Amino acid sequence: MELIQQNPELSAYLAADDVVDHDHPQVRTTAARLARDAQDSYGYARLAFEFVRDEIPHSQDSGDLRVTWRASDVLARRTGICHAKAHALAALLRAEDIPAALCYQRLLHDDGSGHVVHGLVAVRFRGAWHRQDPRGNRSGVDAHFSLDGERLAFVPDPRSGEEDHPVLYAAPHPAVLEPLKAATDRPHLWRTLPAAL
Repeated sequence: MELIQQNPELSAYLAADDVVDHDHPQVRTTAARLARDAQDSYGYARLAFEFVRDEIPHSQDSGDLRVTWRASDVLARRTGICHAKAHALAALLRAEDIPAALCYQRLLHDDGSGHVVHGLVAVRFRGAWHRQDPRGNRSGVDAHFSLDGERLAFVPDPRSGEEDHPVLYAAPHPAVLEPLKAATDRPHLWRTLPAAL
């Protein structure tokens, strides 16, 4: 699948905003700590991915009812769904001048009760975009940082209406962000996340 930049300017994928707030001290402190252990930008990107994947539990897996959406809050509270974790990873990458985009898949709910939009990140290395999924591993999910073939949490099955969205966004898609911001808790969020973009 060919990935398509929504914004042709690469600088848009380095910008800070209210969600991917990599100018926030919480993000800067976390990025600086991770950077100390990295040999180069690739090593830093891998460490940032593994930190978000492994050290910030997916709130559904952990049973945490809190909803986070701003990158600095995800890092401070150590919880979030896939979209929130993608925002955190994008912020950590951009904090070290690594272009990062937000991207999406349409997947079946775990219980098969319909579709939901799933969030992940694309990182730019070697002149190309590479999708990464920091959702968090669990039984049946084994995502890894990779520039040589995707190692995502989920592979969409078109027979069940699942699909990859090729567009790379510099900011979160409003159809995802608005429910995150409005949700009172995770069960509320689960009822309001979009089934498609």
